[in-house]
Amino acid sequence: MLKNLVGDWDKKIAAYDPVKADEMFKAAVAKHADDAAKAKSEGKPVPRRPRLKGNPVMSPQRPANLYNGMIAPLLPCAIRGAIWYQGESNAGRAKEYQTLFPAMINCWRKDFNNPGMPFLFVQIAPHNGMCPEIREAQLLTSQRVKNTAMAVITDHGNDADIHPKQKEPVGARLALAARAVAYGEKIEYSGPEYKSMKVKDGKSILTFTHLGDGLVAKGWRAQGLHHRGRRQAICSRHRRDQRQDDHRRQRQGHSPRRR
Repeated sequence: MLKNLVGDWDKKIAAYDPVKADEMFKAAVAKHADDAAKAKSEGKPVPRRPRLKGNPVMSPQRPANLYNGMIAPLLPCAIRGAIWYQGESNAGRAKEYQTLFPAMINCWRKDFNNPGMPFLFVQIAPHNGMCPEIREAQLLTSQRVKNTAMAVITDHGNDADIHPKQKEPVGARLALAARAVAYGEKIEYSGPEYKSMKVKDGKSILTFTHLGDGLVAKGWRAQGLHHRGRRQAICSRHRRDQRQDDHRRQRQGHSPRRR
């Protein structure tokens, strides 16, 4: 799986022609000048200026580029732990992320010569119709890789902004995780996690871990639960919920949420 990803980038690098890229850029700049002049004369917004297509060898998305540039130089240093906040660029390859993310954690631990290094991370907040498999991949990582913890921020996300503005709750939840995982304090540091389900007398009985003082619905009445099925079922349910939310907002005189 990961070899295929590296192979795709090797193909991009082999196909890159700097002379052709420069010619295409100059043509795009000339066209942009005409389009910008026309937009100004018509009182319309000026289109964004084109950018030169860079060499994929230098791309920050190329596997290992960011690691070699930003992490490898730190390897002589000793670190107490790591905090990770990422996931949106992998949302379209969530199944792959189930392998890629734990592999990255284990790589860092090996390279820093710290096999039990605490690794804390933020579960990406839903954004712009993002399907939930990427969040599942992060959850599975927290359950399968030792000395990790995940801060859930679904309640502080913004479906129109990949960078939610409420930073303090995120930091507070990561701090709780650090106190428990890195410093060994006996505190509850996570929200409830689903453990199991059984059916009895026509009712579904759910069991959770990390209950703390119990389940609480703050400021609203719990009306149901989302369940996981096949991938299409998840996405369809997710999009159907979005459409219902848009219809409700329109009936109330509001515009649909921007996604």
